[in-house]
Amino acid sequence: MDDESAHPSRRSYLTAGSALIAATLGAGCASTDDGPRTDEPADGAATTDDDATTTASGDDASNDPYSVAIEPMGAVEFDSPPETWVANNGSWADMGVALGLEPPKALWLTSRYHTQYYDAVDGVDVDKSDMVSLYQDGVSKELFYELNADVHVIDPNFLTNRFKGWAAEDVAEIRDRIAPVFGNCSYAQHYPWHEDYRYYSLYECFEKLAHVFQRVDRYEAFEAIHDEFQVNLAPAVPGSADRPEVAVLWGVGDQPEQYYPYVIGAGTGFKHLRDLGVRDALAETNIEDFHGSRAAIDLETLLEVDPEVLMLRGYEAKTASEFRDTVVSFLESHDTASALTAVQNGDVYRAGGLYQGPITNMVLTERTAEQLYGVEDELFDRERVADVVAGDL
Repeated sequence: MDDESAHPSRRSYLTAGSALIAATLGAGCASTDDGPRTDEPADGAATTDDDATTTASGDDASNDPYSVAIEPMGAVEFDSPPETWVANNGSWADMGVALGLEPPKALWLTSRYHTQYYDAVDGVDVDKSDMVSLYQDGVSKELFYELNADVHVIDPNFLTNRFKGWAAEDVAEIRDRIAPVFGNCSYAQHYPWHEDYRYYSLYECFEKLAHVFQRVDRYEAFEAIHDEFQVNLAPAVPGSADRPEVAVLWGVGDQPEQYYPYVIGAGTGFKHLRDLGVRDALAETNIEDFHGSRAAIDLETLLEVDPEVLMLRGYEAKTASEFRDTVVSFLESHDTASALTAVQNGDVYRAGGLYQGPITNMVLTERTAEQLYGVEDELFDRERVADVVAGDL
C-alpha cells in the first residue's frame, strides 16, 4: 500500500498544518479502550486567531476553495464541500445528521452509534445498516481506500494511539492520497497524547464541521434551538441540595458484579450530566476514575459508597424495559446489590452513550431530566429540529 503507483492521489486537497500533524502524531503511546464492552473487540472555549476559518456562510456558498482550521491539523483547505465522509464516532455522525448530510460511510465502531435516539424526533431517521466499522481487529489502511471518502473526520492522533499498527506516515498517506483528515477527539478529556493541543466543546466541533460542509446556516439554526433548550432546562434543575448523588458506572455484562467507575468530567460525553448539575457520588471518594486507573470495583465497594442513583453505561442498545428485565432484575435479586439504596428505591437507569451530538445530546438530557428530576415536559422543539435537518430554515 506504500507504492505511489498503487494508490495515486485522488484529489488536490491541501493542508497547511502538516508540520503540526507530524509533531503531534509522534507523541503519545498505544492506548486502550474508551470504556469497557462485552460484545465488541477490546482494543482497549473562545475562538482565537489561530482557529480562524475562511469560508462562505450558508448552504449556497460559492465553489471557491476555502479553509477550515482545527487542532491538531491547523488550516485544512477544501476545493469544494465534501459529499462523502468517514467519522470517528457518533458525536460527529450526529452533527452531520443535524446538518442534513448523508450518514458517514464508516465509524470507528458502528455499534456505539445509537440511532434509536432519533425515534424521539419525528421526521429524523438514520439508517446505519450499510455503515462500516473502521476497527475490525485492527484498522486496515486498505479499507480507507475502499471507502474513498471526501474527508476523514477523525483526530489523526486517535488513529496512531488507539492501538499498535499505525504511524504518522500512515495517516499522512491517507490524507495525501485519498482526502483530508479533519477532527479533534473531544468526547472525553483523558488521553495523554491529547495534552499538547486544545479540546473543543460539542458546539465548537459542530461549528467547525458546518464550515467544512458549507452548511453554517443550519449550525446557526441549531445553536438557536440549543439556546432555547437551555432556557427550558434551567427551571427543571432543582437546587444543589435537592439533587440526588449519582454514581456513573459501566456495568460488566447483563448480570454486573463488576463496574468501571466514571467521575463526571469534561468532554462531550458528559455534557448531559453537567447541564443537569448532577452531584457526583464518586467525586469525593478514593475510587479512581476508569480513565486513569482502567480498574473495576465490585458490589461491596459500591455498597460502601451507596449512591442514591445508579446510572449505568454500556446498555444503550437495550430499551428501558429490556434494561429493567435484565440488569435491574439481576440487581434486585442479588444479595449485595439489593441492599443498595438506588436498587431499593428503583433508581437505576441507563446513563446515555459516550458519543453525543447536538440532537442526541438534547434527547439524552431530556431523558435524564425525567429520570432524575421527574421532568415530564418536552424541553426542545422537535418539529423545529426536523425542519432544520430537512433544510427548512
